[in-house]
Order: sequence, then structure tokens, then C-alpha cells
Amino acid sequence: MIGGVYAWSVFTAPIVKQTGWAETSVSFAFSLAIFFLGMSAAFMGRLVEKFGPTVTGTISSICYGLGVFLTGIAIENQQLWLLYLAYGVIGGLGLGAGYVTPVSTIIRWFPDKRGLATGLAIMGFGFAALLTGPVAQNLMANFGVSNTFYILGIFYFIVMLIAAQFIKKPRANELPKAVVKKASHFSLTGQNMTANEAVKTPIFWALWLMFFINITTGIGLVSAASPMAQSMTNMSVSVAALMVGILGLFNGFGCLAWATLSDYLGRPKTYSAIFILDIVMLIILVLCKTPIIFALALCLLLSCYGAGFSVIPAYLGDVFGTRELGAIHGYILTAWAAAGMVGPVLLSYTHQILHNYYVTLIVFIVIDILAFLVSLALQRAFAGIQDPVKN
Repeated sequence: MIGGVYAWSVFTAPIVKQTGWAETSVSFAFSLAIFFLGMSAAFMGRLVEKFGPTVTGTISSICYGLGVFLTGIAIENQQLWLLYLAYGVIGGLGLGAGYVTPVSTIIRWFPDKRGLATGLAIMGFGFAALLTGPVAQNLMANFGVSNTFYILGIFYFIVMLIAAQFIKKPRANELPKAVVKKASHFSLTGQNMTANEAVKTPIFWALWLMFFINITTGIGLVSAASPMAQSMTNMSVSVAALMVGILGLFNGFGCLAWATLSDYLGRPKTYSAIFILDIVMLIILVLCKTPIIFALALCLLLSCYGAGFSVIPAYLGDVFGTRELGAIHGYILTAWAAAGMVGPVLLSYTHQILHNYYVTLIVFIVIDILAFLVSLALQRAFAGIQDPVKN
């Protein structure tokens, strides 16, 4: 349900047409929602640990449903401030609560398949736009823009409220002993830290930086994929639109494929592989003018973007344990809030000034190299911990 936020572009033109607001003003509601998602996830993660996932899931259903419903009122009364408050702030709080609730809980149920479990959960978030887009267009055609948000707001609230009642943490000794024993092999440090202990470690901030860079690159490319392809390869508008749809599929499947791979390869090596592929594909974007190769490179980059989201919760569980994983995951998601502002703004600003995308792509290559070096350093650190001879 909350992944419907990725379909905001479907609403942009109809809202502009009905209200007369600038397109950039309407688009800002999405950026605001993502910002509040990341920032609210930090304290919502703590609430998951304190009160349980059913409570935070219920909070999410109320905030997200209300935010979407109030968006309809904002559009009907042409109140831009209410749009920002409703969709950006209230809806964003619902997004933050709704994102950390299932992801941090599912790892507790499947500690021996952390990558696969989080990959499946986050894939649902990534694929939501494919469902929400056509449904929303049909509703707007039949009932109008404002009524569409009323309908969606009520629907989201009911479905999410019911679903939240089924999300529980496993009780003591509820998991099979074989699963618990197998899960112990994933631990990189053998520790089970609190969130306050975790954020004081250099490893946490190294992971935060890697996550921030991965999202900055990915969300920047998402925000400008169509115009970039048209400008750099002379791709037609219709082909570029088709490519954007395919990018969504790679984003969703990337969540699952990379996360599942991490169960076998290990999280440190998987993150290093993600950044290697990022760097190579970004170089191809800079050098290549062939539309099909350009599109393929973008697809692989978007799979890495999805991978960052699905691998990081399992990585955190491996390093810090699952004692307060919801809170730790919430803290790391502040990187999403920051990157959501930096990536698209950097790309659009440099394009506006320089009238090309090359400078931004080169900046993305440089920061991805930095992230790769950090990932390698973590790999070596964990190898030392795991090898008793080196100790």
C-alpha cells in the first residue's frame, strides 16, 4: 500500500490541470513525503521495539490513509500548503512507520534467510507503482482527481489497518532451533547491540555513508531517466517511456535478486559487487550513445538501487544483531531522507546550468568509487573478526 507513493508522477499532470499550480510545486510534495519517510523512520523504528509492530502498523495506516484523504481536500479547495501538510508531512510519517514495521519484523521470523525475506518485503514496496498507476488513472477518469484521493485514502486505511493486526514478533522459543542455529552463522561480529550502542560505532556510519551514496545515485537517475536517455542517445519519447516502465521492474526484481544472493555471498561482498556494477554502468552511460546499451546500463543501475534497500536491513542484522533492529534500521533510513533531496536536486541543477548530464554522472562515479572503498574496508574488517588466526 505505502509503495503507491512511487506512482506520484501519475497524479502530477491532473493536479496541475485542475489547480493551476506549477508542476515543480506539485512534485515537491513527493520529495517532502520521502524526506519525512526517512526522518520519521528513525523514531518509528524505536516505537517498533518499544510497542511492537502492530502498534506502529496501525499508526502507519492512520497517518497514510489520512494524508492521502486530506490530499483530496487540498486539491478540491486548491490549498497548496495543505497538500504539503497532508501528503508530505502526515503521509510521510505514515510512510516511515509503514516501511520499518514489516521489514524489521520479517527478519526476526526468517533469521536464516534474512536477504530473501527483506528482498520480498521491499520488492512489494518497489512494485506498488505498477499497480497503483493504472488503478489511479482509471479512478481519475471515472470519479475525478479529488474523489480518487478520497477513495484511495479510505482503501489504504482499511487494508493497512487489517494487515497491521497480523504483524507480530516471534515469541521466545517460537522459532525452530535449527533455524536459530543456522542464523547464527550470519553474524559478522557475534554482538547483539542496542540502537544507541550501534550508532556510536564507526561501522554504523560507514554503512550509513554507503547507503546514502547508493540512494543518491539511484534516485537521481530515477528522477531524470527519460529526459537523460532522450538527450544523450536521441531516444524517442515513446521508447523512453517504455524504458521507464522496465526500469521499475528491474528496481523491484533487483531488491529480491541481490538480497537473495547476499544470503550466499555474504552482505559485505554483495555490497562491494553492487558498487562495482554501479561504477561500470555509469561509465557506460558517459561513453555510450547506443540507446539499447544505454537502457540496459540504466536497468542494471536501477537493480543496484533496489538492492541497496533490501540488503541493508540484513547487513545491519549481521553486524548489530536483531535485538533492536527496527530502531537501527530506522536510524539508517535517515540516509534516504538526505539522498532524496541531494540526488534529484544535484542532477536537475547541473543540467539546468550546464545543459548536459555528464558532470553529474562523473560525480556519481567518484562517490561510488568512495563507497566501494568503504565497502572493501568493511570487508577486510569483518574478515579479521571472523578469522581467529588473525586475532
